Amino acid sequence: MAEKPGSTEITELAALKALAQPRRRQILERLTLHGPATSAILARALALNTGATSYHLRELARYGFVEDAAAEERGGRRARWWRAVPGDRRFPPRSRQSPEVRLVMDELNRHAYAADLALFERLQRDSGESGGELGEWADAFPYSRGSIRLTLPELRAFFEEFIALMNRYKRPDADIPPGARTVHTRLLAYPAPLRSPANDDADDNRRETDAS
Repeated sequence: MAEKPGSTEITELAALKALAQPRRRQILERLTLHGPATSAILARALALNTGATSYHLRELARYGFVEDAAAEERGGRRARWWRAVPGDRRFPPRSRQSPEVRLVMDELNRHAYAADLALFERLQRDSGESGGELGEWADAFPYSRGSIRLTLPELRAFFEEFIALMNRYKRPDADIPPGARTVHTRLLAYPAPLRSPANDDADDNRRETDAS
C-alpha cells in the first residue's frame, strides 16, 4: 500500500523492534500524553532507573520517534529534555511483512492490545458510583460494536475517513478549550471468517449494531 500524504510507513526491522519494546512504548506514550520530560522524570513516573530510561530514549531517538526538546539549566546543570515526534506512522500490510517483521508486529500488537484493555478495565473499576477520579467523565465510554459488508477498497477508504475524522478534532495545545482532556481512541476492523452460503444467510438475519 502506498504511503498517504503526511504518513510514514515503518518498514525497517530495527525500528519496529525499537517501537515494540514495552518500556519504550510506555516512554513514548508518556511523552505523547504529558509532553516533554527528562530521563529522570520518566524514570520516576515509570519506576525505572535513569540509566535504563536514557538508553531507551536514545534508541527511540535513533529511529525518529523522539527528539531533543529545549534544554533547561537548573542548579548549574543542564537537563536534557525529550519530546515525542508526532506523525501518522503506519506499518506494512501483512502480505508484505517478512517472517521476522511479522513476529515483531505480532508482539507489538499483543502488548498494545493488552495495555489498552488493562487501562480500560482500570478506569471502569475506578469510576464507581461517584465516578471516582473520572468524575462526570465516568459516563464517557462511547462504545460501538457492529459489522458492515465492504469490498477491500471500501475498507481502506473507511480507514482513511476514520483518520481524517481524528485529524478534524486535533488542534494545537494553545487552542484546546478549558475542560478538555485526553481521550484514547482505538479502531480495530477485521474480516469475518468465511462461511458457507447457508450460514451467511443466517448471519444476515442476526446482524446488528450496538452503540452506547
